Amino acid sequence: MDPNREGFLRRARFYGTVALAAVSILLLLPFHLAAVAIGGRTAMAVAPLWHRFVVRILGIRVTVTGSPVGTRPLLLLSNHTSWLDITVLASIAPVSFIAKKEVAGWPVVGWLAKLQRSVFIDRERRHSVGAKAREVAGRLSKGDIIVLFAEGTSSDGNRVLPFRSALLGAAQHAIAAEGQTATIQPVAIAYTKMLGLPLGRQHRPLVAWYGGTDLLPHLRRLLSEGAVDVHVVFGPPRTLRKDEDRKKVATEAGILVRRVVAAINRGTAPEAALAAAS
Repeated sequence: MDPNREGFLRRARFYGTVALAAVSILLLLPFHLAAVAIGGRTAMAVAPLWHRFVVRILGIRVTVTGSPVGTRPLLLLSNHTSWLDITVLASIAPVSFIAKKEVAGWPVVGWLAKLQRSVFIDRERRHSVGAKAREVAGRLSKGDIIVLFAEGTSSDGNRVLPFRSALLGAAQHAIAAEGQTATIQPVAIAYTKMLGLPLGRQHRPLVAWYGGTDLLPHLRRLLSEGAVDVHVVFGPPRTLRKDEDRKKVATEAGILVRRVVAAINRGTAPEAALAAAS
């Protein structure tokens, strides 16, 4: 293809995708705000509609194995590879996220994160983590599904970093203080193809957003390319109680997610990968 024509098509796709996403969120925003005002499980009922539309216009093919368990409170512990993880997970269920405080100040992305009712945490300040854990506990007790990217950062898609337990432990005690227990469910996210071609070790970082990668160029490239295949695998849930070792719980969830992602990256079917890892 002529390079000039290819460049034009990439730009057209990028600006067209941004325009469609912007128009759709403006159309749905009044309904979302009304749902948030009603509260309870209705609060996030509209958000998945927008994310499903975005997934479609981006050309992201999402294959889901399992589902979020129906019991509440529910905290999902997931690996984190790309900003795409947020749209992918939010297209599956009415979830909110725990994000680092810097995200709140990012142009557009911060606004969208606030609409998603994200909880912003300063991980460097321990007293802030405790206060935010109480906020998370309150949200969980009201029926919200909260996603914690338990690695504490994003990875290159070829590996899953150890799951961190600090926030999990603080949330554990805050939930217990309200006389409840919480359900913990691990979630594995693995990107397997781009433009119909398998993503090997060398090419998974094209989808991943990690390290010092600038957000806007990465965002532009993915919006221009599209056609990404991703597997989302919901593992077996378990109850988190006050007297349990939070590090053990986080470690076990991390090991399961790591095994599932590694197996899928090797070409194993998600169902078989989950069965082998469980």
